[in-house]
Amino acid sequence: MYKRILLKISGEGLCKEGGFGIEAGELENISQQIADIAKSGVQVAVVVGGGNFVRGETLSSHGHIQRATADYMGMLATVMNSLALQDMLETLGAPTRVASALTVAQVCEPFIRRRVIRHLEKGRVVVLAAGTGNPYFTTDTCAALRATELGVDVLMKATKVDGVYDADPKKVPTAKMFQKLTYRQVITDNLRVMDMTAISLSMERKIPIVVFNLKKPGNIARVVAGEPIGTKITVE
Repeated sequence: MYKRILLKISGEGLCKEGGFGIEAGELENISQQIADIAKSGVQVAVVVGGGNFVRGETLSSHGHIQRATADYMGMLATVMNSLALQDMLETLGAPTRVASALTVAQVCEPFIRRRVIRHLEKGRVVVLAAGTGNPYFTTDTCAALRATELGVDVLMKATKVDGVYDADPKKVPTAKMFQKLTYRQVITDNLRVMDMTAISLSMERKIPIVVFNLKKPGNIARVVAGEPIGTKITVE
């Protein structure tokens, strides 16, 4: 159903819940799912967070590190995660490039829109590191921005739950999951899907968002195939 996708993965997706850093089993599971869809002909861009190492907002609020500095530390954490994904994906036979919004010339190339699009057209997975390259912006906003720049068909937000709920399903057993939502509903009801900057940008550019459970094997392929997995957010 979708020919070019942007997959947003949180840094915590690379470790077990409550864990820290990168765990080999979680990394391999995610990479195998990405490699499988890339080999099927889907053009795949990935934005990965860095919360498994550093979360800028949390670090700055609990210590003596300025928010901008903490955010840059978080961006560097995403570079580490991106390099790990690159190596695992290539081990699984999926050619991969890391394109960073920060200059880290020794380990990855800079984000240049036309070059990234060319990589995608050649069948390479592109992992987009360092967010937007600016403090105070989340990797969710980066995902929406890159989705716009690269002209993707869908923004896939991978989470640890099955979709968007009206309450935290881990705290409220009766929480209801939405099958479909509009951007307006997300904003009006203040649903914690992505930050509001990301939602507003996606709404303006009419990029559909699918929120789904990354931890269930095969879910990435199911979303790409158009199966009714998770919650889909659209204009109407």
